[in-house]
Amino acid sequence: MILLNEDTKCLVQGITGKQGSFHTEQMLNYNTNIVAGITPGKGGQKFLDKVPIFNSIEQAKEEVDINSSIIFVPAKFAKDAAFEAIKHLDLVVIISEHIPVHDSMKIMEYAKQMKTTVIGPNTPGIISPGIGKLGIMPTHIFKEGNVGVISRSGTLTYEIASELTNAGIGQSTAVGIGGDPVTGDNYVDILKRFEKDDQTDAVVLIGEIGGNAEERAGKYISEEMTKPVVSYIAGRTAPPGKRMGHAGAIIQGNSGTVASKTKALNEAGVEVAVKPSEIVDLLKKVM
Repeated sequence: MILLNEDTKCLVQGITGKQGSFHTEQMLNYNTNIVAGITPGKGGQKFLDKVPIFNSIEQAKEEVDINSSIIFVPAKFAKDAAFEAIKHLDLVVIISEHIPVHDSMKIMEYAKQMKTTVIGPNTPGIISPGIGKLGIMPTHIFKEGNVGVISRSGTLTYEIASELTNAGIGQSTAVGIGGDPVTGDNYVDILKRFEKDDQTDAVVLIGEIGGNAEERAGKYISEEMTKPVVSYIAGRTAPPGKRMGHAGAIIQGNSGTVASKTKALNEAGVEVAVKPSEIVDLLKKVM
């Protein structure tokens, strides 16, 4: 497993909001190690009578051992929340959607300076089955195992994880890198982690139209990766110039198409499924 393990001690920023409170309860039910929450002005309270709430991360660190954060705050407050988390912690998962691109660029630049890992924004998060989840994914479709999953899309992560689980193939960790044009860790960053991970034997890379992240992943796989990778790219019928779903899913000119991504991955020895349902058979061929 990667990113999320037995040593992860997480706080929730925006724990008392509608999304934050709902998903914190789900994460706790999955035995995730949530040790604190942050809502300015509500310090001293407890969430579900067990998770202490603080006004700031600085205050929380004085009383609780924490190393990670998951952010559920509205987009206009997300930059400040992210900066606070990046300053103090090792891993920051930003669930928030609709963060302005210039805010995301500033967040990632600061994370690089501080050497903090950022997942997202606009991500379903991370799940290591049997350990916990920092995210919003439905846990019942995941199962402990040895296949890593990386995706730009939450719903496709769920669809393919469900196909794997139904076929008896468990997952080591599933990571949603986020569907925005500017995100933290990218495919290559996560592939490097899976390559080093003893519990991951193969990887499923779920891509979509727009940008060149999958092409760059193909280059890394061909040069560095020893573990087998299979892929699915969404957006086969998308018209050029029209955004499909995610802010980053837009074809401009001849770049960012399913064809260009498939070609780059094929050249790296990665078989690309035409339909999500084909992933299981592709995996069985390479494992």
